[in-house]
Amino acid sequence: MSDYVIRPLTVDEVQKAVDWAGREGWNPGHHDARCFHGTDTRGFLGGFLDGEMIASISVVQYDDAFAFLGFYIVLPEFRGSGHGLKIWRHALENCNAGNIGLDGVVDQQHNYRSSGFSFAYNNYRFTATVEKLQQALTPSTGVEPLTAASEALFAYDRHLFPARRDAFLQGWISAPGHMSRVYSEDGQIKGYATLRPCRTGYKIGPLFADRESIAEALLASLLETVPAHHSQDAVFIDMPLPNTAAFALAAKLGLEKVFETARMYSGRAPDIDLSRVFGVTSFELG
Repeated sequence: MSDYVIRPLTVDEVQKAVDWAGREGWNPGHHDARCFHGTDTRGFLGGFLDGEMIASISVVQYDDAFAFLGFYIVLPEFRGSGHGLKIWRHALENCNAGNIGLDGVVDQQHNYRSSGFSFAYNNYRFTATVEKLQQALTPSTGVEPLTAASEALFAYDRHLFPARRDAFLQGWISAPGHMSRVYSEDGQIKGYATLRPCRTGYKIGPLFADRESIAEALLASLLETVPAHHSQDAVFIDMPLPNTAAFALAAKLGLEKVFETARMYSGRAPDIDLSRVFGVTSFELG
């Protein structure tokens, strides 16, 4: 094997990995690279063959207990030569979190199992146009703009994600083009959501809500922010199968299922309240 070096990526090199993800059909957001890199600047690795980046992987560590794996990509012309396996092993060996999560595509799930990951549940990606959703949704009430993260938001989010992720949420909510909304009752957060522009249309994630009606109100409020000339753009929401209310909402809104992943963990599945997870934040960072 030629000179193959694995090292952490700069933010510009993370952008290259995001561009690769775009070519793979993963439809990243316009500002994913900076949001993701800022969460764990040592968590993104590249494999460089004779100085050229040919592979990527991320194991973003939120704390000593939990990390999330994504961006496992090898350029097509270098696949089958062991470069991907080498960066995979390096990433896992150098992560000291007690549990690692990932969202595995169907054709790779057997490989993840052979590395010690166990199936937890499926996530399904649903889509519809902005216009179709706007027509199906009732105009929102009780929803307010969310322009900055707060301790109350961090605390609410922690019940629905396996670790505190303050740095991520601060960057995610404030990123250019991202629109976030929060729903409160009696001064308590009962749901929040973020819409981000992507290479194709928009993704909504997270979509966290204490009940289906709140999730619907958050969706309606976010879609009100989309310019009229983007009414035919696609909207994507990734829903965990254990949340039956989320799938009922998808059916009510006429969403079409277009993709699926398996949420897998290297340890036990974290104890989070999936009944309030109506939309996963991202398949790359959990």
